[in-house]
Amino acid sequence: MSLAQSRPKTAAPRRGLKIDFTAPKGDPGLIGPGSVSWRVNANPVALAVGGIAAVILELAEPRVRAGVWDHSTFKVDPLGRMKNTGLAAMTVTYGPTKAAEMMFARVTRMHERVSGETHEGVAYRAMDDDLLTWVHVTAAWGFLNAYIRYVEPQMSRADQDRYYKEGEALGKGFGASWVPTTADAVDAYMAKMLPKLYANDTISDFLKLTANTPVYGRWAQGAQRLIVDAAIDLVPDDIRALLQLEARPARKIRSRVRTLARLAGFAMRFANGPQQQACRRNGVSTAVLRPA
Repeated sequence: MSLAQSRPKTAAPRRGLKIDFTAPKGDPGLIGPGSVSWRVNANPVALAVGGIAAVILELAEPRVRAGVWDHSTFKVDPLGRMKNTGLAAMTVTYGPTKAAEMMFARVTRMHERVSGETHEGVAYRAMDDDLLTWVHVTAAWGFLNAYIRYVEPQMSRADQDRYYKEGEALGKGFGASWVPTTADAVDAYMAKMLPKLYANDTISDFLKLTANTPVYGRWAQGAQRLIVDAAIDLVPDDIRALLQLEARPARKIRSRVRTLARLAGFAMRFANGPQQQACRRNGVSTAVLRPA
């Protein structure tokens, strides 16, 4: 029996970490204000769309599918799992340097305990270098392309390259020895990965959980399902066809999600989240979180 099969399929959810994004004063963190990453990761609607699209892509890789679905708390505590993942992204992007390094160490310790066999019987370890690269690239690609579609459609290719280059420190911090650092390199890498991806029931289960678990409360369920639809629509056409995913017509999704993203962008001016606290820590205007 494989390790993935022998371990319990459910686990008690972990208590979330508390990160102080306001101190120490002047600490830029790993990326810092003025970066493209601070703009891209600031809008919560685009971040949600990109994050869900990233998980779709991750689960299409057989070893990542097994590692995520068999070893995480997603099935029993999807809301907690999403919040922990979101906190990790916020910490390494906006947190002070020490907090980001602690997050790298914490996630690495969890990954070092994950190994087993895929549902097809192939051995894997979560710390396998190519898997770490795939998880990093899918997240970076998802966040960036959702941001471009719904917040800053005129973003230059040079800024896209800057975003991927800034993310190199994050990918390596989580253990990858190499990640692509330009938009062209990411496109080439995604094309190379296409033959290794496959349709599976876990993707459908994930999408149902994500659509039906009230992340923002029952009153926001309609918007949440719209965000899931937008994530499916964001997945590249060739990969979506391979995964046998059917997207709703773009005309029924994109204008409505752009409206949500604009509203979220306006509301962020009055928020007090990690992004705004990081700005105060560095003594800069929250204008650095908005499109150039």
